[in-house]
Amino acid sequence: MQDQRILFEAPKLALTRVEAADALNISPATLDRLTKRGLLRPSRATRRPIYSIMEIERFLRETTAEINAELERASF
Repeated sequence: MQDQRILFEAPKLALTRVEAADALNISPATLDRLTKRGLLRPSRATRRPIYSIMEIERFLRETTAEINAELERASF
């Protein structure tokens, strides 16, 4: 009987700089600017920065909340 292995792909917990930029639909240079401004915080666990999925989600939540607040203020 042959040994059968079940292969599965675990979900990614973090993205590289280019993957994170692609996920946000921005250029890597824009991602670098957001990081430099402190709006995104990469992990330095490796030689190169990686962006956790949770960090990208936090960034989207916070920036979306800011835009919604500005729109509400403008409508009054």
